[in-house]
Amino acid sequence: MNQPLAYIHPGAKIAKNVVVEPFTTIHNNVIIGDGTWIGSNVTIMEGARIGKNCNIFPGAVISASPQDLKYDGEETTVVIGDNTTIRECATIHKGTSDRMKTVIGKNCLIMAYCHVAHDCLVGDNCIFSNNSTLAGHVTIGDNVILAGLVAVHQFVSVGQHAFVTGGSLVRKDVPPYVKAAREPLSYVGINSVGLRRRGFVSDKIREIQNIYRILYQKNYNNTQAVQIIEAEMEATPERDEILQFIRDSQRGIMKGYFSNN
Repeated sequence: MNQPLAYIHPGAKIAKNVVVEPFTTIHNNVIIGDGTWIGSNVTIMEGARIGKNCNIFPGAVISASPQDLKYDGEETTVVIGDNTTIRECATIHKGTSDRMKTVIGKNCLIMAYCHVAHDCLVGDNCIFSNNSTLAGHVTIGDNVILAGLVAVHQFVSVGQHAFVTGGSLVRKDVPPYVKAAREPLSYVGINSVGLRRRGFVSDKIREIQNIYRILYQKNYNNTQAVQIIEAEMEATPERDEILQFIRDSQRGIMKGYFSNN
């Protein structure tokens, strides 16, 4: 880590085998784990907690102050899990007094020019394609893929294993296991390709499909659909997760493309 052309604050805690390329700036109160590579012209500001074996590419800015007028300088953090890659010019802002932190999970890929705003919680194994943007207070489950140019409204939640197509405006919550597309954003099926890749068997995929047929293709309102799913579908972790997601939704879930509710 002997890099005379980088500035590293004496208060930063950096593992011995971290590589820091020229013209990078690392501020005070930063922790960086073993095996991480920091490219040129990266800025890592106070409150960053970066895990092991991460890769941060040139131009990225990690743990800048939130773009939130309510932020009053409180000591907050950005937490980035092990084996995560942050590509060129991505920006990840630290939390406010709401959640006190912004979190990117393990094994994530945040592509070039993505933005993750304050107080976002992103799960493990997520992929955000180029220029995807999360507003503040967004919650993203594990194994979520956002295609390029996706914009997610503040306080929205996206359930695990969901796939959102490129250029989408995500104004409502996206339930787990689904594909979301069109404008306004709508249910267009379950993410069967992604589920198979992650080891879901055919019977489990059919179960999830049957749940969403009731929710989105039978012309029930959400309250009616939840009651029918709970009464007629066998209790499984996936069923219960979907029902709990719907019940917990504060913004309401996205509509079905063919739904009139």
